[in-house]
Amino acid sequence: MMRRFDLRVDSEEQVRQALLQAVAFPSPEIEAQVRAIAQQVQAEGDTALLRLSRQWDCPTLEHLEVTPEEFDRAYQRVRPEVVEAIQHAIARVRRYHRPMRASSWWNPEPSGGLLGQMVRPLERVGIYVPGGRARYPSSVIMNAVPAKVAGVNEIVLCSPAQPDGSLPDSVLVAAQEVGIQRMFKVGGAQAVFAMAFGTQTIPAVEKIVGPGNLYVNLAKRMVWGLVGVDHWAGPSEVAIVADETANPLYVASDLLTQLEHGAESVGYLFSPSATLVERTLQMMGEMLPQRARRDILERSLSQSVAAITRNLPEAFELANLCAPEHLSLMVAEPMGWLSFVRNAGCILLGNDTPQSAGDYVAGPSHTLPTGRSARFESPLSVETFLKRSSVIMLTRNALQQVAPDILTLAGEEGFEAHANAVKVRLDPSLQ
Repeated sequence: MMRRFDLRVDSEEQVRQALLQAVAFPSPEIEAQVRAIAQQVQAEGDTALLRLSRQWDCPTLEHLEVTPEEFDRAYQRVRPEVVEAIQHAIARVRRYHRPMRASSWWNPEPSGGLLGQMVRPLERVGIYVPGGRARYPSSVIMNAVPAKVAGVNEIVLCSPAQPDGSLPDSVLVAAQEVGIQRMFKVGGAQAVFAMAFGTQTIPAVEKIVGPGNLYVNLAKRMVWGLVGVDHWAGPSEVAIVADETANPLYVASDLLTQLEHGAESVGYLFSPSATLVERTLQMMGEMLPQRARRDILERSLSQSVAAITRNLPEAFELANLCAPEHLSLMVAEPMGWLSFVRNAGCILLGNDTPQSAGDYVAGPSHTLPTGRSARFESPLSVETFLKRSSVIMLTRNALQQVAPDILTLAGEEGFEAHANAVKVRLDPSLQ
């Protein structure tokens, strides 16, 4: 069960230390394994991908790319209500992201010329969708729809093959509904390297997004600079700030929602109401025996924290310290407390806004910053798939007005050629 603290009794430092557990850096052995995979993929291409996929995912895998026939069979097997739910989710995510599509802009300079910014979408991006025992059509939607809205021309998707050599039917249907045509049965670090380097079958991309395990995230770190990446997608996190008006059943349910993602997931409950905290912990204990992922939940709960605070502002300070992936405000008048939030990936307001709404259909992408990176990172969105170019055009008159400052700064920095590039334009004797 969650570790329980009471700031009316326990020291603030004790609670802070429990919240700021040391980040576990990957061992040198794991990093060496990932680098070895990179070398294999770069040297052998598809041959390495097939070998690694047969080793870890499907021993009989015959081909990497999903065929049209596999897409057709997926539609035949997926229940109609699942297809409809996927379509509804796509529509809501698309509607949310459309206003974010930035346009190029131009501002005339009073002295002549033009300053502005040119906005262009990336040409080709890669999406990684986790596999294993789970299936994640929602990850397809939440990563691909913002890319499509941004105007990305081509999306490549990689996901590990199941033991029988297939990809989950609902994942294939989601990809088709979004408009992805090329999917590959490749998982793990090798998928990231394939999309970064390009192989005989998988084209090289400009940016790679999507969650994954430690190996996937290490690979993303290693290829950053060769291609763009979204951010480190670590274990799922949930924090809840609640007062005495919150329903403990809702609080307990939302904590378990994110904790069932994996044994490394972590949850936080901050409330000035001791009654609410105790009742929530009791309810979670009652719910656990009924959950299919009980083992995972018990392990993630063991590293989670519940803290009784002296007041509600203190609860928000602890939440900001954690900078969680998901933050629920189950308080009276949640909009009035929104300004107290400084760090969070996704903020869910009120008792009737469950965490699962954000994960599936509300509209914002569920690909969010984790590991306290919400202090400086933002959720995946249309902006993730856009690039900006500064545009400068000066007239002769405008150049004459700024020339003295250019010459002064170039002289200060010792760059004679910088200064000369201005002089030769303005001094006829130098032409």
